[in-house]
Amino acid sequence: MEAAKTVVVKIGSSTLIDENGALDRSYLKALAKQVERLRDAGWRPVIVSSGAIACGLKELRIAERPTDMPTLQAAASVGQSVLSTAYAEIFGARDIQTSVILLTRHDTANRHAYLHARDTLERLVSLDVVPIVNENDTVSVEEIRFGDNDTLAALVACLIKADLCVIFSDIEGLYTSNPQTDPDAQLLREVDFVSEAIMASAGGAGSKVGSGGMITKIKAARVLMVAGIPLVVCHGRRANALVDLAAGESVGTRFVAQRKAHEITPRKLWIALGDAARGALVVDDGAKRALIAKGSSLLPVGIVRVEGSFDAGDVVDLKDTADHVFARGLVAGSSDEVSLARGRAQSEVDANKLLANLAHKPIVHRDELVVFE
Repeated sequence: MEAAKTVVVKIGSSTLIDENGALDRSYLKALAKQVERLRDAGWRPVIVSSGAIACGLKELRIAERPTDMPTLQAAASVGQSVLSTAYAEIFGARDIQTSVILLTRHDTANRHAYLHARDTLERLVSLDVVPIVNENDTVSVEEIRFGDNDTLAALVACLIKADLCVIFSDIEGLYTSNPQTDPDAQLLREVDFVSEAIMASAGGAGSKVGSGGMITKIKAARVLMVAGIPLVVCHGRRANALVDLAAGESVGTRFVAQRKAHEITPRKLWIALGDAARGALVVDDGAKRALIAKGSSLLPVGIVRVEGSFDAGDVVDLKDTADHVFARGLVAGSSDEVSLARGRAQSEVDANKLLANLAHKPIVHRDELVVFE
């Protein structure tokens, strides 16, 4: 008997919420029917669901999305109850048991909490439960401001080693240009490499009820491609999108790596997705080539500039001189130490008493580095 496959499905607010700002229960009923068919076909779905804030604003009769944090968090608290109840009732009508998992960046930034979240998700799936995962917007200030459940979906997919990740959006997929302004824009059916041009072409936040945009989906795709997990971005209201995808049909834009996926450890996946970058290291062309082509660690001599404020052990992005992020890793020293060490040969660093913390070790070790190219 063929082993069950796991699919992570992210549903954005623009898909879940109707034109009146209310939760679209008819859409949820259609989704439950698709999930039932997926399970019958041997798939184990996990849903990453946005919509808590939008639901809360509707319940509280707040017409416009507020900008103050306490109101947003209050709306999230009210809306999460509405959202969870709707999933439980509508899916339960088809004998599908759901559960609620609320995560914050604190949960994923901590290595032990990250692993516990993984174990819980895996156990729920093995018990034939459909977990409904969301960011805990009631307490997570950063996620409300810059929220993107696209990243959360990629994290969940990596946690449980999913066979497929699907992001439902209010657009068909990734286009050659903005389809709202360019009538000649063409849908890209498959992307096997996230180039600098693709990153640069992505816009900002999309709908008024959501907080993500195409850029967050592309960043999620970039990490999933490293992990060897296909990602599909498609219109969430396309009829039977999940059923068709499970049957192998072409829907939306499929991101799949051209080359064989890297042998990426759970620790590296945690580095790539588990915590927000605290800063960035801008490196010269030689250092970039060595990191990508030779599997090298990052030495001080290759660092051109230090951005942000961080401590030793924090996650930082690695950029080239064109400001393109091509890697992410754990930094061995603080931003002050790295600023002092940048551009220096290792012998100079070793001889400097102020840089004793960085003596005889790279700024970012290869074992703690994730390269996206």
